[in-house]
Amino acid sequence: MPRRRPLDTGRIGLYAFLGIAALFFVAPLYVMVVTSLKSMDEIRLGQLFALPQHAGLDAWRSAWSEACAGVACEGVRVGFWNSVLITVPSTILPILIGALNGYALSFWRPRGADWLFGVLLAGAFIPVQVMIYPLVKILAAIGLFSSLPGIVLIHIVFSMPVMTLLFRNYYAALPQELFKAARIDGGGFWRIYVQLMLPMALPMIVVAAIMQVTGVWNDYILGLVFAGSDHLPMTVQLNNVINTTTGERLYNVNMAATILTSAVPLLVYFVSGRWFVRGIAAGAVKG
Repeated sequence: MPRRRPLDTGRIGLYAFLGIAALFFVAPLYVMVVTSLKSMDEIRLGQLFALPQHAGLDAWRSAWSEACAGVACEGVRVGFWNSVLITVPSTILPILIGALNGYALSFWRPRGADWLFGVLLAGAFIPVQVMIYPLVKILAAIGLFSSLPGIVLIHIVFSMPVMTLLFRNYYAALPQELFKAARIDGGGFWRIYVQLMLPMALPMIVVAAIMQVTGVWNDYILGLVFAGSDHLPMTVQLNNVINTTTGERLYNVNMAATILTSAVPLLVYFVSGRWFVRGIAAGAVKG
């Protein structure tokens, strides 16, 4: 059996740092969970880290279907389904378009490809706030402001630079001989893309899906401005629930609503984290 190396000072320091960093992120989550399981009488005792004496899910049920956001007392349930309707097309469409852009810029290289890629990449560094007013005017002019297609279109536009960069770097790391062999066998643009390149890009598709799901689901400002009152995402609903106070502020309900809002990105990351690391490493081989 291989002998284990003794722990030196550097390794002990590294483990200590990692432990403190993990505690830094886990401690707030722990407080949120235990607070959501307590009654308001227990919360008033001020024992922040104490386990609940009589754990219950009443706050979770209230956060999901009864908490008031303004004059409507429907919880975050409505915002959850609005976020699903926004996130699904805002994830699938940018990935397909970004994969297509990266494929075209890596292998077919049309005239002006480098210039086009530079323009797309520059878009990733433009602050969202700078573009809000022009986009409001444009969407209003074409009749898509405050609509579900409008907010999906906004997410597609803002995701294009990053999606294109991810897939271009991934395809650039693949051997050119694969593409040339497919061309010799008579493959055209779409056939090579659908049957060869897209299946090979599965690790990067997972990376892009994780990034897009978390980005769209956690978005607040774009959903607030462009989604309209009938399609407000869960983050906007959460803000309305927490800031709506009629009488007593229910901290257990607020904590439960916050955890429910963050549950989907956490679940996606924990399920696909291994693929995320693998895809990022594969896409970083070449620029």
